[in-house]
Amino acid sequence: MLTLENLSFDVNDEKGEKGIIKDISLTVDDGKFVVITGPNGGGKSTTAKLIMGIERPTGGRILFDGQDITDMGITDRANLVISFAFQQPVRFKGVQVLDLLRLAAKKKLSVAEACQYLAEVGLCAKDYINREVNASLSGGELKRIEIASVIASASKLSVFDEPEAGIDLWSFQNLIQVFERMRQNTNGSILIISHQERILNIADEIVVIADGRVVNQGPKDEVLPQIMGTASAVDACSKFYETAQ
Repeated sequence: MLTLENLSFDVNDEKGEKGIIKDISLTVDDGKFVVITGPNGGGKSTTAKLIMGIERPTGGRILFDGQDITDMGITDRANLVISFAFQQPVRFKGVQVLDLLRLAAKKKLSVAEACQYLAEVGLCAKDYINREVNASLSGGELKRIEIASVIASASKLSVFDEPEAGIDLWSFQNLIQVFERMRQNTNGSILIISHQERILNIADEIVVIADGRVVNQGPKDEVLPQIMGTASAVDACSKFYETAQ
């Protein structure tokens, strides 16, 4: 279980100290599929970076399975089987897909085992297993290979930061199918940063972050109708935001 307790994150700019994350508290229970959404610049991706240890919070605590991981770095959190998928997947010149999957699994997978992970994300294994993870792969291919590596890691918590970024419609449709399979087959928790309705629709719970604060959270069936762009939904979100001030 992931718990954020009164988390804050400040940066300094030419105008002085600026609060990016402001006293966020939330919990991601074991086995849950949670989507964090909200307006651009509201603090969603920063929250993901704080969870992964890419940034360190100014205040508050991050707990994972009851352990305080606030001051842990990325590697230590990865050793706790927390994985992170970037908006723009990293390319590794000279590293083959098979090597990447073995690194993620922390063991020497057989070719057959590695091919199974690729098949789970809808890739024809024989076309990819020996390819380099480089610029020859499209954005959609890289996304699916990255997700295959997350599956191979058997993570207790998988965090995806706007996985739809930079991919075409066809790849996005396949991506939704992959997440639906992960939701059904993965024992760990899944946390996705997204504002895509189709991703919101497969969530167990939705958290809305705006201006660095949690302004709404709860089961998908309760939260989603409030944020779908109708006049009443806009009014509801405004009320949540005003309450959080």
